Amino acid sequence: MSTTVRVPTQLRSLTGGLAELQIDGSTVGEILEKIDSEYPGLGERIFDESGSLRRFVNVFLADEDVRFLQGLDTLVKEHQVISIVPAVAGGSH
Repeated sequence: MSTTVRVPTQLRSLTGGLAELQIDGSTVGEILEKIDSEYPGLGERIFDESGSLRRFVNVFLADEDVRFLQGLDTLVKEHQVISIVPAVAGGSH
């Protein structure tokens, strides 16, 4: 089963300019690890040294933040979309 993964503009230099990837896998973590093996350098932008999601990277599965689901162990169903979204810091000065 292939899942669509949406890649933010900031990371497309690592995917050859692709905005969407088709990756097979049953969990969010498995899919993200496969992306790292197919597109070297992408994993280090997503994962920290311990293998967890970086603090300033949000991953959504069908518009739900995986941190509020089962994290990287969240099961992916057919036709669901994973979106990698860098957190945007902001506010007034």
